[in-house]
Order: sequence, then C-alpha cells, then structure tokens
Amino acid sequence: MTKPSLTTGATAIPRPEHPRPDWQRADWLNLNGTWSFQFEPIAVGPGTSREDGEAKDFSERIEVPFSWSSPLSGIGNNEAGVGWYRRTVIWRPEASRSRIFLHFGAVDYQCDVWVNGFHAGSHRGGYGNFEFEVTDCWNAEGENTILVRAEDADGDDQARGKQGYGEIRGIWQPVWLEARPQTYVQNAKFHTCLDGQVEVTARIIAKEASAAKLALRFQDGTVEHTEELTLVAGENKVHLSFKVAEPRLWSPETPHLYEGELRLMVASEEDTIATYFGIREIGTARFGQRDYRWITLNGKPIYLNGALDQSFHPTGYFTYPTDEDMRDEIYLMKRLGLNFARIHIKPEEPRKLYWADKLGLLIMQDMPCFWGAPDAKARTSYESEAREVIERDYNHPSIFAWIMFNETWGLKSGKAAGSLTGDEWGNMNYLPETQQWVQGIYRWAKETDPTRLVEDNSACNWDHVETDLNTWHFYVNGYEKVREHIGNVVANTYPGSSFNYIGGRTQTDAPLMNSECGNVWGIEHSAGDSDLAWHYHYMLNEFRRHDKMCGFVFTEFRDVTNEFNGYYRLDGTEKDFGYGGFVPGMSLTDLHSPDWIVIDAPPSQTVAAGAKVSVPLLGSSFSDRYHGRTLQLVWELWYDDLGIRVVADRGERAIAWEDYGAAELAPLEIAMPKQDAVAVLALRLVAEGGETVSRNFAAFDVRGGATASDPVGVHTVSVPVGGFAQQTFALQWESILGAKASGAGAGAFTYEVRLPDREEHALIGDIEIAFEAGAKRVLARNLEGVKTQDHGIGYMHGASADVEYNPNTYYMTDEIRHESKVTVCIDGEPVGSVHLPDDPADARGILSWHYQPVDNRLDEAGSYGYLCRIKVPGRIAVKLDRSRHFRLELRAGEGGLALYGRNAGRYPLDIQVRCH
Repeated sequence: MTKPSLTTGATAIPRPEHPRPDWQRADWLNLNGTWSFQFEPIAVGPGTSREDGEAKDFSERIEVPFSWSSPLSGIGNNEAGVGWYRRTVIWRPEASRSRIFLHFGAVDYQCDVWVNGFHAGSHRGGYGNFEFEVTDCWNAEGENTILVRAEDADGDDQARGKQGYGEIRGIWQPVWLEARPQTYVQNAKFHTCLDGQVEVTARIIAKEASAAKLALRFQDGTVEHTEELTLVAGENKVHLSFKVAEPRLWSPETPHLYEGELRLMVASEEDTIATYFGIREIGTARFGQRDYRWITLNGKPIYLNGALDQSFHPTGYFTYPTDEDMRDEIYLMKRLGLNFARIHIKPEEPRKLYWADKLGLLIMQDMPCFWGAPDAKARTSYESEAREVIERDYNHPSIFAWIMFNETWGLKSGKAAGSLTGDEWGNMNYLPETQQWVQGIYRWAKETDPTRLVEDNSACNWDHVETDLNTWHFYVNGYEKVREHIGNVVANTYPGSSFNYIGGRTQTDAPLMNSECGNVWGIEHSAGDSDLAWHYHYMLNEFRRHDKMCGFVFTEFRDVTNEFNGYYRLDGTEKDFGYGGFVPGMSLTDLHSPDWIVIDAPPSQTVAAGAKVSVPLLGSSFSDRYHGRTLQLVWELWYDDLGIRVVADRGERAIAWEDYGAAELAPLEIAMPKQDAVAVLALRLVAEGGETVSRNFAAFDVRGGATASDPVGVHTVSVPVGGFAQQTFALQWESILGAKASGAGAGAFTYEVRLPDREEHALIGDIEIAFEAGAKRVLARNLEGVKTQDHGIGYMHGASADVEYNPNTYYMTDEIRHESKVTVCIDGEPVGSVHLPDDPADARGILSWHYQPVDNRLDEAGSYGYLCRIKVPGRIAVKLDRSRHFRLELRAGEGGLALYGRNAGRYPLDIQVRCH
C-alpha cells in the first residue's frame, strides 16, 4: 500500500511555485516532495523488474527536486550510480479532453521514465528541460505510478561543469504535470526592437487541421494583437508581429516586463499561457573616433560590473531550497551596485532567471563543459544540451550573452586527456580541428540566437577563435603587477592583433572586457582566505583607467567550498570592505558607479611630511545621465591624530561632464601633513543639489615629521611593539617585518619604559598610554605550522583547501567577531582596561598592506586594531614622576592580543607614553 506521504495529499512540498513563470499554464500539478528511492551501482541498471512499473515501494525516501548527493535530498550520498524514484499520483485535468505532459526541469544524466508500466521516454543530458506526453497511459479515474531511472556515471563525455562543489545527481530541478488542449502552443520566441516592434515566432502542435486564432494580451490589455491562423495536423511554425506604443525599455535600472498571456483558440478549446517579454537590445558599437567597440544596451554604452556566480547552495547544492533564496541572490548582487552576473559553467534555473528579469540583473550564461577529450561522443552530447538551453531560455531579457566554453576545459587532446584539461606541461593540445569545431559552435549559436552576444571560449590561455567579446582571465596580486598586466592586455588589443587568439587568427574590433579576475588564484600556494578589499579597490581603478575596457567579472559573488574570495560568505553573511572608513558613506557601490573619478596612482605611497604631491585623475563615464552638465569634484586630505580627525587640505573643482569613456582630468596638487600620519585623499563627485554621484580614495604614509602634534609641555615616549622584555603567551610571534606582535590565548606583553628625565621634562603631571591593538584569532597554521598544497585542477572538483593551514590566510572582517579584553598594568597594578571587538582585516589596515614584503605571499595582510587610550591615575603618576621608570604590562584574556607598531595596522604609531 502506498504511504500517504507519497500521494498528492502531501503538504509543505519544497519549491511549490511554478518552475517556469516565463511559460505557465494554469492547470498543472507540482510533483516535488517525497518520493520513494533506491540507489544502485551502475552495473545493476536495466534488466530489473522495476522497469515494468509494478515494483513495490522503495525503502528510502528522497526529497525531489534535490540531487541525491545533497543534504536537502535526505539521502546525502555523493556516489555515481543509478537512482530509482517512485511515486503514486491521483490527478485529473480540469478539461476532460486534455493532453497530459510530465515535465522535468533537469535530470542528471541519463533518464528513463515509466508511467503505469509504460515507457514514456528517455532523455540524455544533465541541464536541459524535457517532457513526455503521458495522455494515453494516464488513469484519470484513479492512481498512477511514476517510475524514474536516473543514471549519473560521471562520464568524461558528460557536460558536468563545475559540480565538484556539490554533485548534481539524478532529479535536481522541479517535476510537474501539465494539462494542455488537443492543439497547443509548444513555445514562442519574442524578438524585440527599441521602436516597440515585437516579432514572435511560435510553434504550434495541432491534433488535426483546423482554423485557429492566436491572441496576445499584455500589460493589462494595453498591448493586444490577434492573428487568424490555418493549421495543419502536426507541427506549425507561425510568425507574427505587433507594435508596442511608447515602449518602456528593459534595463537593470528599469527592469520593465510586459507581462500577460498567449491564447490559442481552436473551436471550443483554448490554450492559455502566462508569459512575458522585455523590450531591449544588446549589441556592440564604435563611438567617436575609436577603432574598438563597447558593449551597448538599448543603443548606449554600458559598463558591465559583474560577478562570477557559482549558483551554489550549501544544502541544496545547485538547487536552491526556496524561491526566496533565488530572489535574494539577485537582490544581494544588485545591492552591491553590480549590474550583471556570469553564471559559471552551468545554465541557470529558469526560476532564478525570472528574478533576474524581474529585478533587473543582466546575465552572461555559460554552457556546462565536459572534462574528457573533445571526441565525437562528447561533441554530440554537448551540442544537444546547448540547443536545449538556448531554446529554453531564449525569452529572458536578462540574458545578454552565451559563453559556449570556459578556459578551454574539455577542448584539449593528448595523453592526459580525461581529467586535467589544464595540464601545464604541454602534453595536451587545443588541436586545430577542435578549434574549427568551436568556431562552428560559435557560428551556430549566432545563427540560433542573433539577438545576443556569443563568446566562443572564456579565455585564460590566450586562445579565442571567433567571438563577439574579446575577454581574458587573470589572477594576479600586487598593485604594480596588476597595473602592468592590464596595461599589456590593453596595449596588445587592436584589430589585426594576434594577441589572445590562436591558430593564426587575429582580433577584430570586438569589445574588450575581463571575464574573470581576482586574487584567489594569484597568491602563491593558492586558496587562502584573506582581505579582498585592498586588491579590489586598486584593480577597479586600473580597469576604469582604460577607455578601451568596458567591463569585468570578479571571482566571485559568494565564497564556495574551497574559494574564499566572495563579496559574501557562503552562508550569505557579509564581509566588511571598510571603504566607509576612508570616505563617509562609501561602499562597494561607489566602485561600480557608471560615473566615477579614477585615481591614477598607487593605493598607498610613502611621501615626506609637508610635501606637495600631484595626484593624476581621470573621469570615467558610461552613462549619459550627467552629460552636458557641470559636476563638482569635492576633495579633502585628512588624517587621524590619536582619534581626532584632522583635515590637512581640501578643495573643490568644477568638471564639465561631457561624454562617454575615460578622459584625463587636471591633477590634484595637495599638501601633505607636517607630521607622521596616514593621510587619506577622499574624493566625491557631486551633482547639482548636493547629490553624491560616486566616491574614491587614495592613502599616503607620511613620514619624517613629528610623531604627534603635541602641544607645548607634552613629551612622547615611543616603545616598539616588538621590544617587549617578557611575554607569557603559550604561542607568540611577530609578523609584517616585525611591526606586529601577536600572542594567542591568555597572556601578557611586558615592556620596560623609561620616562624623560627631569632635565627633559621637569614635572610629570598626567600620563596617557596609547597603542593600537586587536584581538588574536588563532589559526591552525599558528598551532601546527603551515601546510601547503598544489591547488591544481582538484579545487575545480571540490578538493578541500585546508584554508587555515594556508600561509596567506587571515580572515577578512565579516559578521563573525573574535573578541578580547586587555588590562593595562603599571608595575603590576591595573590602571585601565580595553575591550577589543574583533581581529579585523580589510582595506582599513593600510599599513599592513603597504608594508607587505611580497605581493603573493601575504603576511597577515590588511590586519589592524583599535586605537586604545588609557589615562594613568594621578596616584600612580606621582610615583612615576619620582621613579621615571615603570613596567608596562598588557594582559590579554583568552581572546589573545595583537599589537601594531608604526609600520602595521591602521595608525602610524608604536606604543606611546605621553607625559603632560
């Protein structure tokens, strides 16, 4: 007897919403939820009695639509093999003559389906949707048994993408039943133009020859069109067009959708499908006298600020647990000021693409790669899936580009073919015949979908063949290296150049953009978890400096299992980039502004106290919002003097904001403070009425002046943080060239301090102790030593990074706090205490970045502390006036202690004892 949990009476099914808001009929039944399940090794496979549909209930339970390897499936078995699914269903369509279709969002990889013992059909491929008509074997009066066999063998010819984070196995997208009339609309493609002209190509399946009427109604009836048709039995391809008056264009800023329905009327039957379209055009164009193109949206240049989106969830893997999760993904990207995402090496779920359409996020969608050799079997499988994906997702206005391959994965041949597609020893080759095939795939995609940009291969090996986008990847750390690298790419990009192309092919005037960048793979030993903010800021300055570049893809939106370079943690918690500490109100959105002031200078540089410094600037505009207007460049040079914000120089300048692209502006001439300081040049681009358009900053380590702006009668004694006489921590070390001293767990640093003698300072009235300190989070490498590993291709397949053993790891500031408390003692007597909220690391750790000894071997980079000030009680000060010497003890609780000296952290000071 079938268990109640497996019938249609079950409640609280996962993902209850319709899977296809872009193509939705009213009479349908969601089959997500609990199915009975059995796993078998592949060898068992076909030939068992299960295929006749009479098999009894399987012993295990699985939650559809989650991969059987994922936690949310209830199975959690990451093993290749065969999954058997069984479910009984009672369902009668509303109309008695309806045709019934069983629809699968996606099943990985080989799928066979039986309904009531009849073989409904087979499908091969892990990412495309498919359906089987089951009308003739469906029992509308009673119970029906659905049996699914899904085989995932991890074959070399399978399009698998980057499943190593969490394998897609078996059913992993929703399953549903749908009723249609005898004659129905199979699909419809909308091709829109900026003048409001909409061309529709529909495929209609007719039971018999007949007259019909196809009616389109959108935007509450303000857009309507009806076409009289004469249908033949079988498949009919229909073309029609209509015009939208005063069209509202779709863009990330104004994601307007024309929502409505198609109605096919044949005699007394009607097929009604809820759908939508967006009016927008994607293209490329030259502007002015340039010999290169930019990407355009609706005829205007657009700068693409994008992130690599792995679309991975820790519990559902590549299936999101809820519709809200998918909606929130799009929101979280948009709130950073991003306007597009590159869905990495997989097609996205239609439901998430719906939210990209609805909320306004452009999508660059990858095709999944295979990991074996590009033989005939792999090619055939790939071509079939690519066709299904483009057919399914054609109508999403958010999708602006198809990427057919990634980094030549699956395109190399040779003795190592089968797993290591990126072999660096030359025993694998991107053969000329494979290049020809890829070129053919590019041309096929362009013919199939001429409305979008198509990229042959998102290149990291300088190996394009034919493409609408001239992209490249880089993972380089260090300002000078990044600047040089980007400069070389730009200089070598021009029509006729052989750079970044293979097989004797040369560049066209295709737009230049980066399609992967970041510092996770650019750091020696790889896959550390460290501050992104410093690198990200100077990298975007370098991108926007070049007029030829029109976008980038940052790796990546979220951390994943063994990559930690996301804007967010995998669980969605935030990282604090710290930019607001430089310019009030600044965030990541400022770096993504279409109108921005570029600082053509290092993120930090050492300058002499009191020096005059010239700072080169550029204006970068990829929006016409302010063109023809005068904007104000408002700037100030400020520094922190022991907690007091001091403005050393400021000014304002009018800028004529005239045109697209990057253009030089007159440099800023600024005067540095006359004392040691970390000075910040804070810029704001301001429109009429005081609206801040964007913000930027640069930092200066000012040296050679007084150590502090002390008034007359104040004497400062500086004590190096590494100059302790004693320490009592179980684990203690120095970093950043000795400028930082750390102690793990409870313990103390003790310093012998000599105060000025009476000839220098006759009377000590008050004493203040100032220092920069943070808590100390202990990592595995601090306890057990560094353990490095070759990142290789294993990371692409989900290998553990053992991140805390990585020498570069120092966790970036995020929502997790590691607190500590420090008690300050003089000659053993407590005189005050300080709460240290965290052990942070982000862009605010200027000196910890500025004094990194090696760009790609980070030493607690970006780490910094809090300014701590303790006033010594008078009863103790009077003793010190006599002795002129004391023992300073900084005692930490279990949270540990990190002390930052002059060349580390956020503040340019050692431990200071200030005598008044």
